[in-house]
Amino acid sequence: MTKEGFETLVVELKTLKQEKRPAVIEAIAIAREHGDLKENAEYHAAREQQSFIEGRIQELEFVTSKAQIIDPAALSGDTVKFGARVLIVDEETDIEVNYHIVGHYESNADEGKLSIQAPISRALIGKAIGDSVEIHTPQGKKSYEILEVMFGK
Repeated sequence: MTKEGFETLVVELKTLKQEKRPAVIEAIAIAREHGDLKENAEYHAAREQQSFIEGRIQELEFVTSKAQIIDPAALSGDTVKFGARVLIVDEETDIEVNYHIVGHYESNADEGKLSIQAPISRALIGKAIGDSVEIHTPQGKKSYEILEVMFGK
């Protein structure tokens, strides 16, 4: 994963441990004071939230402990690989799109950050500037040309 993605996960983990975990523990304690736990919706909601938080903490601790951090700024070339920012153009409509190929945990399609495992990323990996790439989309096959491959910010 990228350094930026790693740091985002570390911040989320810190927030979960230092803010959300104590808040949900307090919510459980308050809900217990309301009496019968069998029919106490507040208690059950807080316990469910606690379960989610603890699961996410475990997941993030595992991911951050095993993470291999790659600095895209240290990479170069005109071939698409992990960490690349790629400018492609739809060969039919001439619409240009920017993508940043990142790790699974930092992907966000709304921000143009695609997981290395995403079909578009897999189609682009190993290709170079000027190459034409066929990508299978929900609307059918689309052809794109790679205009630019950048590394770093």
